Amino acid sequence: MDNLRRVAIVVIGLVLTLLALTADAITRHDELNSSWRNYSSGQSAAGPAYKFPHANCFQIASLQHGVPESLLLAVARGESDFNATARSKANAHGVMQIQWPGTAKHLGVNRLSDLYDPCTNIDAGARYLKELIKSYDGNVHLALAAYNYGPSRISKSGTMIPNGAVWYSGYIYRHLNYVLGSNAKHRPAPDTLYSDIG
Repeated sequence: MDNLRRVAIVVIGLVLTLLALTADAITRHDELNSSWRNYSSGQSAAGPAYKFPHANCFQIASLQHGVPESLLLAVARGESDFNATARSKANAHGVMQIQWPGTAKHLGVNRLSDLYDPCTNIDAGARYLKELIKSYDGNVHLALAAYNYGPSRISKSGTMIPNGAVWYSGYIYRHLNYVLGSNAKHRPAPDTLYSDIG
């Protein structure tokens, strides 16, 4: 009987821990959803605080596809830190880490080598983000979760979002704050090079 009690106590402890973790994840999901809504309704037109690598590519992609430049920059900083030759274990390539061949071919990029051209890669990333934002009815939080996890794994209702996808949205939001200079003690001159900041 003592063994049964011990097992029951362990199981109850595990269930309570899982419930607490789930509650924390739901709270984090809701906070990020609210933060991204605030960004979309007010900050999305704000320009970057610094001059970033491939600046012209980001500006052109933003204008052509109607995706905020600051969002593109935040994703690029989070994904590759602007490294045009970056390659991940998941077979994602370039500045915006476009997955090969699935996502790339879906976006009309038919040669892997094209993903290493910064402007082509950034344009593909902008088109993909635009598609995801539209698919998720303007919800940037869910669009970013889908950018990272794949749209088949993120429900349009926003329920049951994997913890890793919620984390990714928060990760990009932290990069967004950097791009906008939100945490800087003194906002730098707009032509300050990103590489000069360290």
